[in-house]
Amino acid sequence: MLLTENEFGKTESKRILVAEDNAALARVVQFNMERAGYDVTVAPNGQIALDHVTRQQFDLIITDQQMPVMTGIDLCEKARYVAGYASVPVILLTAKGLELDLPRLQEELGIAAVSAKPFSPLDLVQTVDSLLNAATY
Repeated sequence: MLLTENEFGKTESKRILVAEDNAALARVVQFNMERAGYDVTVAPNGQIALDHVTRQQFDLIITDQQMPVMTGIDLCEKARYVAGYASVPVILLTAKGLELDLPRLQEELGIAAVSAKPFSPLDLVQTVDSLLNAATY
């Protein structure tokens, strides 16, 4: 479990935003992240996720690429302009990994990792742990 110290000197769980329109998959990701000790907020589309980003700070974002209203890439592009989100790690979940220009996305948007669907929840937790242990923002 990764903890941060709040302004009162108390420890609290790292916060993760999960943007995923597939409710069953969102529950799987949420369950596994919470089981690993993270505080998780789930948004059913990119616009709602962006609304969360503008109201609160998250330590990491996990987003599906293909969602209604706003894609994961659009969410990442817009989130990078929100104060405090320039270097927040983003994990992109996608079933269309072969169709994306992943090096460009990583360079231009700072996508920290890409997980192809279907993915292992254990591997996703390990990726999150690794990114948050390395985060220096």
